[in-house]
Amino acid sequence: MHSVKSVEEQSLLLSKVDEQLSAAIELRHELHRNPALSGEEGPTADRIIAALDVSDFETVADTGRIVRIGPRTGPSIAIRAELDALPVHEKTGSPFASTNGGMHACGHDVHMAGAVALAKAAMTVDLPVALVFIFQPREESYPSGAGDIMDSGLLDAHDVRAVLGVHVHPDVPVGSVTTGAGVVNAASDEFRIVVEGTGGHSAYPHKSTDPIVTMAQIVSSVQTIVSRKIDPMNPVVVSFGSVHAGKAANVIPAMASASGSIRSSTAEDRLTIARELERTVRLVAEANNCTGTVEITHGEPVLSNDPELVGLVDPALQAQGFDAVEPMRSCGSDDFSFYSDVYPGLMMFLGTRTPTLRPDLTLHSADFLPDDESVAAVAKVLAAAYEALLPLVR
Repeated sequence: MHSVKSVEEQSLLLSKVDEQLSAAIELRHELHRNPALSGEEGPTADRIIAALDVSDFETVADTGRIVRIGPRTGPSIAIRAELDALPVHEKTGSPFASTNGGMHACGHDVHMAGAVALAKAAMTVDLPVALVFIFQPREESYPSGAGDIMDSGLLDAHDVRAVLGVHVHPDVPVGSVTTGAGVVNAASDEFRIVVEGTGGHSAYPHKSTDPIVTMAQIVSSVQTIVSRKIDPMNPVVVSFGSVHAGKAANVIPAMASASGSIRSSTAEDRLTIARELERTVRLVAEANNCTGTVEITHGEPVLSNDPELVGLVDPALQAQGFDAVEPMRSCGSDDFSFYSDVYPGLMMFLGTRTPTLRPDLTLHSADFLPDDESVAAVAKVLAAAYEALLPLVR
């Protein structure tokens, strides 16, 4: 059991964050210039550990790192920062732009640098409750790094009582933070459909069973799952990202394939879509004398913010000068949900400025580049949230 410090003592952590910002911004530039794709984050993780100048850390999920700061035993509050970049060719023109074919186009460089600033500040004060920093791999790809970390049991070993995350976002006004109790991100699954028929000459379609025509009907029919099988008050999206068949204009191929993603906001809808997708593919294929199969790869569960954490953290963020805005709820997904599925979790979305402030700019864009002030904002949002949650961890 650890006593909770007074407000005056707690504010020391935030003041110490300011002392770390210059080095953290330099680190952000270095990380942005040298991104590592999902599964290849070893050098990035090593650079984080070097910046923290610690020897006591744990390796997890192959290229992930866990660093505990504060009391060596007892409860802790965990903070997640993502290590990986995307296979995007950067177009920002920044002096610290990546040139290796990868890019931190989702702000992970900012998240890491902000977390490092907070961690370095935390080392200089007497924390009443430990901070456990999760530098997580493979947020952008499967198998999920967060899922592997949860399977490792390390967070239970650290007696984690809550998990915090912050994500920069261009759809949130600059200077604002949005939390929101309940669902803020959807569950995400991927599917692959294969339709098998019999190929033949394009001039004699009656002698073939055309998988392309069948696949076209499936693509259209699947959309009725959302419009006719799901409560319209529940956000759900089924999107096809690829459709492939054949190589020649005058040949009907024997096989067609398609893949896509499913976003759902309840566990029940997630099951319904999977069941109805399999049924639709099978029956449409049979109606066309073909066979159809579906393989579903389950990804992140629904990300829900804990209402109690929201109630404690929102006033603390406003006290630090951040504007509170309406919760940003979307059908995007984040594997932070693997943590919040087990522990009380809070994902905070931070409004960020970019050089252009283009209204069409989105995460994963080759032009997305939050300004350096976002590093300070990430660190201070996390510090304020940590201090706000101390009364819960006694």
